[in-house]
Amino acid sequence: MATMDNINYPRIVIKKGREVPLLHGHPWIFSGALAKADEGIEPGEVVQATNNAGRPLALGFFNYGDIAFRVLTEDVSATIDKNFWRRRIREALDLRTKIIPPDTDAYRLVNAEGDKMPGLVVDRYGDCLVFSIGTAGMDRWRDALIEIITDETGAKTVYERSEGRSRRLEGLEERVGPACGFVPEAMEIRENGLRFEIDIQAGQKTGFFLDQRVSRELVGRLSKGASVLNCFSYTGAFSIYAARGGAKCVVSVESSAAANEIAAKNFSKNGFNPELHPILTADCFEFLRQTTDLYDVIILDPPAFAKSRKDLNRAAHGYKEINMQAARRLSSGGLLATFSCSNHIDEELFGKIVLGAVRDAGKTAQLLCQTSAGPDHPVNLAHSEGRYLKGLLLCLTAQ
Repeated sequence: MATMDNINYPRIVIKKGREVPLLHGHPWIFSGALAKADEGIEPGEVVQATNNAGRPLALGFFNYGDIAFRVLTEDVSATIDKNFWRRRIREALDLRTKIIPPDTDAYRLVNAEGDKMPGLVVDRYGDCLVFSIGTAGMDRWRDALIEIITDETGAKTVYERSEGRSRRLEGLEERVGPACGFVPEAMEIRENGLRFEIDIQAGQKTGFFLDQRVSRELVGRLSKGASVLNCFSYTGAFSIYAARGGAKCVVSVESSAAANEIAAKNFSKNGFNPELHPILTADCFEFLRQTTDLYDVIILDPPAFAKSRKDLNRAAHGYKEINMQAARRLSSGGLLATFSCSNHIDEELFGKIVLGAVRDAGKTAQLLCQTSAGPDHPVNLAHSEGRYLKGLLLCLTAQ
């Protein structure tokens, strides 16, 4: 990796008027906003962005894709070196010490732009860290970041899951595998005193849906005495929170038999008999269309239906269908906790889709609250694109 201690960074110039989002705190500049750039800039290189008059605005990563510039700091006199990244990591660690609840050893340690480290995601599972790099700029610092993070956290195992569409857009190959230490096939974590088995190598995301911790707590508190249906239940986290909250019965529906096996183990780990809380291997759409049972609480936490803008219409149809079927299966006064993790479905659109679904089911909805990822997933307030997870808690009654 090239030496990064030279503060005479290459420059890019932003078109007149197109620097306004950056001045308001947005961390990206798109390629169409660029007036010119120095020749020979390498993908992922640190550059200085200036306005059309030559005034320095920020330092950040440059690339030749749609997102041309990702802000690292507005201090244009800064040097982007190992000490810079160590300060950033320590800031992220300090924040987590304030917000992670007791008896919890699994949480997001670094959340990309939300922690001013664009393209870097680090999840902590006890003594193990799982990281993902999605930008060319951060990829140039990979080895240094591993060294810093292990030094600052004392983690014994680091596993990399740098994969997916973001890397392809940045011109990077996928890279998955151990970075250091021994990686077990399965490991156990704690979240709010509950125990869960996870698979960091083959599981979804980095092994567990850490972003739903707050919503799981909420659903658990509302489940006392209720019949609960958890669709897209994966390894049963929402279900187990509902059982601990006093649900009389929790039905979990998930298409993955392997995930359901882990869900059964998780029920047992936490003192619940899985035979009293059915775990069904089925397609959630088909299950909701065919069942005649009514439930007091239904949870819909599907995978992303829209992974790009071209998927929007199909995704909207999917969200409407699943929410309409769920609304039909709720008892009067029942609660619907429904979520979308599709980046391209914003809060307003998701609300409109769910409203249409509820009305088509012959119900009316009271909005009790809106939810998002937990506080260990901080988001730059100016960066709406970072708010990928949307949730609605609704009370449904007849029209």
